[in-house]
Amino acid sequence: MNDASHGSRPICNYEGSAYRTEFWGQGRGYEDGVEREAMRALLPPKGRRLIEIGAGFGRLAPLYAQYDEVVFFDYALSQLRQARTLWGDGDAQGGPRYYYVAGDFYSLPFAPGVFDTVVMVRTIHHAVDAPAVLREVARVLSYDGAFVLEFANKRNLKAIIRYLVHRQDWSPFERAPVEFVTLNLDFHPAWMRDRLIEMGLIPRQWRTVSHFRVEWLKRHIPTGLLVALDRLLQPTGACCRLSPSVFVRCAPAGNGPVPQVGFYRCPVCGSASLDESQESMCCEGCGARYPVQDGLRDFRPPSGREV
Repeated sequence: MNDASHGSRPICNYEGSAYRTEFWGQGRGYEDGVEREAMRALLPPKGRRLIEIGAGFGRLAPLYAQYDEVVFFDYALSQLRQARTLWGDGDAQGGPRYYYVAGDFYSLPFAPGVFDTVVMVRTIHHAVDAPAVLREVARVLSYDGAFVLEFANKRNLKAIIRYLVHRQDWSPFERAPVEFVTLNLDFHPAWMRDRLIEMGLIPRQWRTVSHFRVEWLKRHIPTGLLVALDRLLQPTGACCRLSPSVFVRCAPAGNGPVPQVGFYRCPVCGSASLDESQESMCCEGCGARYPVQDGLRDFRPPSGREV
């Protein structure tokens, strides 16, 4: 895992990492199962166009079968290549049409209001400027859409206990985010709620997830049973949020449609007029070119196109 940058803001780059096998292939069936349960509860029953920001290799793709179009968005081309290998470009039997787009979440290369659902799971904890990312989410979300966000919870029960017995320096009760490892941040639920509201994303449903993320429990209790117990506890997120992971579904605060011109948007000048060929997409506004290769559209800045 490497660091890239967008201006003065670093970006966590999984280019070339074995994230799929070394992370998800190493005893994380419980985490995967409970996150899918939360997503099933929060995703709209159907929709036209969904984007998953920080989609990686497309782990959650099977949950999006009710959408016409699905955009997998990530900074790492190697992750998107894995996703395309797994899911292809679409289902000839009427399933979603898949698109693979590389870029950074501080400047999403999409026109306003083009998605009726935006998903971010295990992604915003890499954002040193989370409000800027949420502002971009609000911009590309349609006026009647849904935003499903997962974030790492600073005020979780384990962190509280560690703090009280002096095994941890930072306080889980302070609202400011904590960067416990470079480009890995935990967020206080109240802080995240306030930032969402500031960006016009109104929290509607909360779910707490991974209540039993303890190695001893995962080794000695069947995964299916742990997932079932976690599913029963997830709705308690409406009033109490002490789990290490929190999911929230938000609705836009706006009451009118956002004008839509085109689909893609130039990250350099903001123009939605892009001319696409088999090799590249060219912005008619500023002349910036973005490569298209093997079904992947690369909107990263030139310095990020090292692969």
